[in-house]
Amino acid sequence: MKIYPVILSGGAGTRLWPLSRAVMPKQLLPLVTDKTMLQETALRVRGWPGVMAPLVVCGNEHRFLVAEQLRDVGITPHGIMLEPAGRNTAPAVAAAAQYLKAQDPDAIMLVLPADHVIEKNEAFRVAVERAFQLVQDGSLATFGIVPNAPETGYGYIKRGEPLPGCDDCYKLERFVEKPDRSTAEGFVADGGFYWNSGMFMFRADRFLAEIGQHAPQIASAVESAVKDAYVDLDFCRLDEAAFAASPSDSIDYAVMEHTRDGVVVSSDIGWSDVGSWSALADVQAKDANGNVQRGDVYLDNTSNTLVRAESRIVAVVGVSDLVVVETNDAVLVAHKDQVQRVKNIVDHLKLQARTEHLHHTRVYRPWGYYEGIDAGDRFQVKRITVKPGEKLSLQMHHHRAEHWIVVSGTARVTCGEKSILLAENESTYIPLGTTHRLENPGKLPLHLIEVQSGSYLGEDDIVRFEDIYSRA
Repeated sequence: MKIYPVILSGGAGTRLWPLSRAVMPKQLLPLVTDKTMLQETALRVRGWPGVMAPLVVCGNEHRFLVAEQLRDVGITPHGIMLEPAGRNTAPAVAAAAQYLKAQDPDAIMLVLPADHVIEKNEAFRVAVERAFQLVQDGSLATFGIVPNAPETGYGYIKRGEPLPGCDDCYKLERFVEKPDRSTAEGFVADGGFYWNSGMFMFRADRFLAEIGQHAPQIASAVESAVKDAYVDLDFCRLDEAAFAASPSDSIDYAVMEHTRDGVVVSSDIGWSDVGSWSALADVQAKDANGNVQRGDVYLDNTSNTLVRAESRIVAVVGVSDLVVVETNDAVLVAHKDQVQRVKNIVDHLKLQARTEHLHHTRVYRPWGYYEGIDAGDRFQVKRITVKPGEKLSLQMHHHRAEHWIVVSGTARVTCGEKSILLAENESTYIPLGTTHRLENPGKLPLHLIEVQSGSYLGEDDIVRFEDIYSRA
């Protein structure tokens, strides 16, 4: 039997604002090491005996970033499945199970969130081997994390009777919601409770049988979504209408709380879901004063504080127990005891119809990225970078004209019926309403400055006529 890692990469990570945003969530960021959390998750299981390339489930907006990040670390995924809408983990895993079972009737799934930290990788491999023994016979396994503190931010799992022939393996008795402090202290003292890791292992056919019994509406909708799925470039797109019709539910609620075949594998693997800035600080190296710092940071008489600078120097003097995070368009300052309230900031930004919760000033596209430099009444300035061999869509705008100045590299510009090559320090003008396209025919990145002018400068003022990335 082969093991297929199924990496769930659909989360938003709102508690790690301002670094994590809707179009660049925490799993696509290098939070702990120089690799993103998605890359770390995929690399964690690469090369294990019997483990295949991962199947990644993600949202449509992240598809090109997911593909590029895996390519950057030399991983060719088994597939990248696109969710038309967020429906929690149960429908996502059911879709992956349908997809894998059609290819391998004996497929075993190792379900891994893309945004977790595991510091003891060898211990994790051993835990997976123990789970593998159980799931071959039809059990549905979850990995219970041995708690080292009375954590109130995690759900818990109560273990049942030990299972013969498998060290530290137990029947799954019940799930417990996030407790208050005194209840969590009792759980730790009891010794029979684990943190709920959100990681699972089971045969694809067994999971489908269980979700068909306990959540038939999810099973039916997902079956239709996979049946009517279609290929788009390197991606598998689930049928939009069928998947949207599925109820939204987690694996825990839809299946694991109801199955009679649930088991829990006790796991001491240095795990964290990095669900807040204080949790991120806990898994990073600290200086002699307990500080965590990254970027251009100056500290003086400061202790037990996380400081992250993304675009400029951040100086912190005479404080303790804080989180200070700077990006080029937002700054967060919070007490470590209050970091769970960061999601309230995101809610506020949504209510105010702002954009700082959606994206950074640097916005990635399959062809490269652009960055906002300046904006004012009827004008906007961007820095655009196009990767070698890539091109933007053939497009036009109803409300703006554009002026392009090449900073470095070579640009091929289509403007109406004309096609020209531009080199460094050369420029061109794209009149309002004119069909145009930008390409990089060279072997080096193309960098240019774009000056937009007009009555409306929103990104939705784009009419695409042709696009190599199959964007609408």
